Amino acid sequence: MKLITCILPPGLAAGLLGKLKREKGIVEASAHIARGMGKLPPRAYRRLGTATEKDILTVIVPPERADEIFVYLFHEAQIDRPHGGIVFLNAITRATPFTLPELPEEA
Repeated sequence: MKLITCILPPGLAAGLLGKLKREKGIVEASAHIARGMGKLPPRAYRRLGTATEKDILTVIVPPERADEIFVYLFHEAQIDRPHGGIVFLNAITRATPFTLPELPEEA
């Protein structure tokens, strides 16, 4: 299995979770919030001891889909823009599959 991790500006991860499910059929993903500081943060955030909120998105995919999903996340999260975040991919030795119950779509 492969683990894709995205560190993103706040507010992006939840929308990407929904898109991964709808457009790619992926439910082996999670999102949470962290605080951190980039090496070159925007001028407005350059104060001593100041950290900004970040979204962390993690996705587990089979090796044969890793490149496809990596590129998809790179483009959908707009990581190529300034301060757009970072995405990286790692091999993992173990993962436990899980399935979600079938629920009606929320309006």
